[in-house]
Amino acid sequence: MTDGTNPPSSPQPEQPAPGSGGYGFPPGTPASGGYGFPPGAPGGQQAAGGFGPPPQTGGYGYPQQPPPGPYQQGTYQQGQPPQPAPQQPLPVPAQTSQPDWEALADRSAAARRKKRLWLIVGGVTVVALLATGGTFLLLGKGKDGGPDEGADGKPSASASPSQNGTPTDLTPTVPGDQTTIRDQIGKFNLKMGPDAGVFPIDKRYEVRLKGNPNSFAESQQRVVDTSKSFTVSARAWNRTATGRQIAISQGNEKSFSFELGLDEVNGKPAWVFRVQTGEQGAENTTTVVSGVSSKMVRTFSELTATYDAPTKKITLYVNGKKANEASVPAGIFAAPGPLQLGRSRHQDNWTAPWNGALDSLRIYADALPQDRVDALKAGKLDPMARRTSAWLLY
Repeated sequence: MTDGTNPPSSPQPEQPAPGSGGYGFPPGTPASGGYGFPPGAPGGQQAAGGFGPPPQTGGYGYPQQPPPGPYQQGTYQQGQPPQPAPQQPLPVPAQTSQPDWEALADRSAAARRKKRLWLIVGGVTVVALLATGGTFLLLGKGKDGGPDEGADGKPSASASPSQNGTPTDLTPTVPGDQTTIRDQIGKFNLKMGPDAGVFPIDKRYEVRLKGNPNSFAESQQRVVDTSKSFTVSARAWNRTATGRQIAISQGNEKSFSFELGLDEVNGKPAWVFRVQTGEQGAENTTTVVSGVSSKMVRTFSELTATYDAPTKKITLYVNGKKANEASVPAGIFAAPGPLQLGRSRHQDNWTAPWNGALDSLRIYADALPQDRVDALKAGKLDPMARRTSAWLLY
């Protein structure tokens, strides 16, 4: 007890605020539950009265009597003040393993925007290229200064993209139909008979014919307009050089209009280009030009036939060299029938079946001059000629 006056030699420190962790707590190490909790109390939980003197009501986690020591209700004990308890370190939050979803979303959105930009730029480029190509086709001119036309008088169009005049898609037959030879630059596919077939050899394809009535191929309509200039070319291989064998022809139900192949001339085998000037197919209305090669059998020979409508002249080339030419003042009979491979029409009958193989068949709506025929490469197209159809290129 004191007399109401402060001792002059031992001034008491100023009382800290409740809950500040300063003076007013029991000496010694604080309980494991933290400030204001007895040992064994739940760690980190605050009692109803907060930090500081425990309540006297005996609430949760507190004893019924105040703890011994310098703390007394209403007064402080004289003497050395108790030392404050050391501060407990705050718990460090555990590192999370969750990704930064917001950053990922931003990156994904940026990638989508970049992709859309490239698609827009690509689409504009394609449209511009198509427009340019369309303009080129519209402005293209044929040999006579008119539009580039096929044999039927309509603009010719390639069925597949081409480079230097040659298509890049050289598929030999119609997809899904191995019995039809595909026109690689036009619209005239050739349906084969039961004894004809297309076979691969090296890096190319050829149609093989057995020399019988069921071994042929034909279009569904006329391919060559014989009233105008044209060129017909093919590589031909035959098993035998005897008899009459026609590689390509066109005509009607009664007679051929033109035919290109092998026949006997003056008792010897020769390559022939024969045309009909009269619709009845009579012998006296037939004109023929012929030529030979160093080897006439079991080797490929390049046969090219041309008709120049303004001069009414037909010409045969063998392996790029001019073999012979002749005039046809009456012009060629414009038969409306389909194109034929491996046979020809004579006096209402199919005749002259081809016994061998053919490839690199090409038709142009121009009469190629000699220098262009001589420069024409096997399996390729003349890039300067008006192309109508092509089969089995390589």
